Amino acid sequence: MEPIKNKQQIARIRQMERRLDRALAAVKRLTTALDKWDEAQEAIAALEEYYGSNLWKQDFADDEAGLLPADLKRGILSEDGIWNLLADCKELKEQVGVRN
Repeated sequence: MEPIKNKQQIARIRQMERRLDRALAAVKRLTTALDKWDEAQEAIAALEEYYGSNLWKQDFADDEAGLLPADLKRGILSEDGIWNLLADCKELKEQVGVRN
């Protein structure tokens, strides 16, 4: 067995190994997230088309008039919900670059 060269070298290698592990894990998580982002593009495009359309306006008006079931989930009819999603998507595209 060869003697240890020096403690600084061993410490450096361990530190770099931890950094490598963190970087690999981050890249894996980001790759998974970007794959999910790619898969969501069709849904995002459909939401963008729906928001502000005559169908959305009618759905919104019917909700305001109390014509929809009380237990119906209706986040889609909150103006801020879709607006915020689309604004976040635009920001993400600028941040990471457009993949599609």
